Amino acid sequence: MLFRSPGTDVVIAVGQDFVDRETQSMSWEIGIGQGIHNGMAWYDQADLVGCAKAGLGPAPCTEGDLRTYTVQANYEISFYPVRRVGIGARVGGGILYSPLLIEKTAYADEVIGEFGVDPGMHNAIKPVVFGGPTIEYYTKLSHFSVGADIDVFYGIGWDLGLNGTAFLKYTF
Repeated sequence: MLFRSPGTDVVIAVGQDFVDRETQSMSWEIGIGQGIHNGMAWYDQADLVGCAKAGLGPAPCTEGDLRTYTVQANYEISFYPVRRVGIGARVGGGILYSPLLIEKTAYADEVIGEFGVDPGMHNAIKPVVFGGPTIEYYTKLSHFSVGADIDVFYGIGWDLGLNGTAFLKYTF
């Protein structure tokens, strides 16, 4: 998705530590998320590189702005080099859906009709995998921590991407 710029991503997740030692932790997490991504109009994308099906050409053209919905699960391992700081890695997977935001007839006539190809971005649920580093700081306030994740993700039949996410976590 050469033509997307970062937008807003909101994830609500629950999880649990299954290893909790002074110098190491491991946890699982499941969550649901919604992303809003800003992008070029399809005709500007087409003028720049042309349109093709995902994985078969220079780039798949999409309708422009996108909304994505995900259900995801991940595993995280962290080490604590100092008392309140955790540095780790996470890997996960899930499913992603991006509904068509313009009228189906306009999309069929203008995008598919113009280029004779449906990029397949809006017509099915796509599997997604992701992974990357994480850092977390445990505050002096009971149960609160702040941190950041940087995930490289690949939506199979979708595209490669990079997400940087800051978080505030409350732990029971």
